Amino acid sequence: MLRRILLSALLLTTTAACGTGGSGGANGTIEYWLWDSAQQPGYQKCADAFEKQNPGLRINISQYNWDDYWSKLTASFIAGTAPDVFTDHLTKFPQFVDLQVLRPLDDLGPTSDIKDSDYQAGLAELWKGKDGKRYGTPKDWDTIAMFYNADALKEAGIDPETLDELTWNPHDGGTFEKVIAHLTIDANGKRGDEPGFDKTKVKRYGLASNGAGGDNWGQTQWSSFTGSIGWQPTDRNPWGTRFNLDDPALHETLEWYFGLAKKGYMASYEAIGGTNSITADKQIQAGIAAMGLDGSWTISSFTKLTDADGKKLNIGVAPTPIGPQGKRASMFNGLADSITTFSEQPENAAKWVKFLAGEECQNIIGQSGVVFPARPSGTELAIEYNKKERGLDVSAFTDHIENGTTFPLPVTSNAADIAALSKPAFDAVYIGDEPAGSLSELNDQLNELFEVAG
Repeated sequence: MLRRILLSALLLTTTAACGTGGSGGANGTIEYWLWDSAQQPGYQKCADAFEKQNPGLRINISQYNWDDYWSKLTASFIAGTAPDVFTDHLTKFPQFVDLQVLRPLDDLGPTSDIKDSDYQAGLAELWKGKDGKRYGTPKDWDTIAMFYNADALKEAGIDPETLDELTWNPHDGGTFEKVIAHLTIDANGKRGDEPGFDKTKVKRYGLASNGAGGDNWGQTQWSSFTGSIGWQPTDRNPWGTRFNLDDPALHETLEWYFGLAKKGYMASYEAIGGTNSITADKQIQAGIAAMGLDGSWTISSFTKLTDADGKKLNIGVAPTPIGPQGKRASMFNGLADSITTFSEQPENAAKWVKFLAGEECQNIIGQSGVVFPARPSGTELAIEYNKKERGLDVSAFTDHIENGTTFPLPVTSNAADIAALSKPAFDAVYIGDEPAGSLSELNDQLNELFEVAG
């Protein structure tokens, strides 16, 4: 009863429930949920291979978009109709562990021998709870880089190679701000670095925006900048004991970052559609932005972009700017597959999860080129796919791994409550209603959640 009440409370912090749409598998059918439609074909190939090797077992894949996925999943927990296995996220799993809806994979035969060393360094450890048990097997990883419209750069007289050495600082923005200012054009054709530029009538922004980032620690917004000054959201990761949103260095960086919108160089809150925001790839496609920071999971989306006439856009990728301390930075995130406590066939579900995390399936996913699989062999196949099939150099993403310039997405309890408090606070800073220093008040509220979590 207590778990049902807590799950109902969790559901209220997400979007309204849209029905369950599935149930834990029985009689040899394993129900598997994921949210990325681009990845579904690759995982169907994995399912076909798994079924051949496991006669009598069948995988039924259900795909829901991100906005519906988590509310449907939580609703299915409440109703007792959850899938056997689902794609899990680092911001979600701690709360699911607390609610006792995930099975420890160490307790199931097929997944009891998962090795951290089989995956990109640091990935597998993130999926262990406070009890030291594993609740997810790594499936992929992602970092952040900068996509750009090569034709917009050519028109502005900017050599794409110069993007490799861009620097930023919170005082004058460095060469990074100079470039996005020059790429910005107002309705009269004036560039952002020219006299007479009208920031109230921008035709094309130098930098796209993915919103304020309050619900994802600025992953595709400001995390690369705050990471490059050495700032982290919590005092340790995973399972920190306090938040660091009261740090003056964070405030200074965010004042500069959101100040780009005030200057007219970055798309404003209103320009991206407010809460119903237009994503960075769509901003570039529509011609209202020249460049945009985004995650490696969006590579396939960016490379498919076309203009109004249906002509494919010439998209390139550049690394995140070098910060004041002389280093780049990127948040490091990764998804995993988890087994629910509602599964009526946990050992069979564990066989599927073991296969998903194994080399055969991860190589299949690598060959699809949608994401970077968690295993190094799968990553190499994804790199090769992008090079041969798309003519795209993705080293801006992979160099973060090789050079050790990543930092993990924060893993904490009460993630839904944290997002519910953080999103409006960061939106207020982005819009300009509050200064970045107002985040100190949010910091106090979040630290109270730590105290509640114990």
